[in-house]
Amino acid sequence: MIAQLGPYGVFVLAGIVGLCVGSFLNVVIHRVPKMLERGWAAQCAELRGETPAVLPAYNLVVPRSACPSCGHGITALENVPLLSWLVLKGKCSSCGAAIAGRYPAVELLGAALAVAAIWRFGPTWQAVAACVLLWTLVALTFIDFDSQLLPDNLTLPLLWAGLLANMFDLFVPLKTAVIGAVAGYLSLWVVYWLFKLIRGKEGMGYGDFKLLAALGAWLGWQMLPLIVLLSSVVGATIGIMLIVFRGREHGVPLAFGPYLAIAGAIALFFGQALTKMYFV
Repeated sequence: MIAQLGPYGVFVLAGIVGLCVGSFLNVVIHRVPKMLERGWAAQCAELRGETPAVLPAYNLVVPRSACPSCGHGITALENVPLLSWLVLKGKCSSCGAAIAGRYPAVELLGAALAVAAIWRFGPTWQAVAACVLLWTLVALTFIDFDSQLLPDNLTLPLLWAGLLANMFDLFVPLKTAVIGAVAGYLSLWVVYWLFKLIRGKEGMGYGDFKLLAALGAWLGWQMLPLIVLLSSVVGATIGIMLIVFRGREHGVPLAFGPYLAIAGAIALFFGQALTKMYFV
């Protein structure tokens, strides 16, 4: 059926699906940290011997999305990816409050990555798996930028999904994927403890270990040096830009997860070519 769409039709379909997934990613990015905070508050109350407060349900499905300024519930027509934002001119239909441009940006990013995956891997299961990886990396990137959290309920399923995908040799042999997962975790774990012993403070979080382990599970251990190198270059570049253009203080810690995620995406598309260029 997909073959009947033709090459351009496949790209259009991928873009539409990517827009819809991007819309859902906005929900994930906004709600997952809040869901974690609610869970931690309940656990703390239990440890204190208190009865956790009974709060309204809050997850990725309920409550319905609403304007943060006036509480206006967003209707189905107001929730069409990208188009609704353009029609509403980036404003709430009820109170006129501005709707952040990041929402359509994430939707466009989801679409662009889906199209890029089809371009790179063709209309195959490999492309579908690549989309799962890329979309999850988008969610982790924005969550880490916002809250400096890399939630286990995203990083760990991503790791297992990588191993599952490579049971069918979609990207690398399963043995290479397993070694990649182990090496990815242990490499940053060692760096973490060396930094802590030398400097007496933490240099990164455990979520970074799990994210690099997940990337190793997807792309294999051979890609880990390239991913670490690329993440350092990307991190240094973005860090300098933030200091120069936004006046960010040098001492303010930067989340490392987004740079790992960006490096992982680059390695997915261009890793083999970059590795060949380096060793030739």
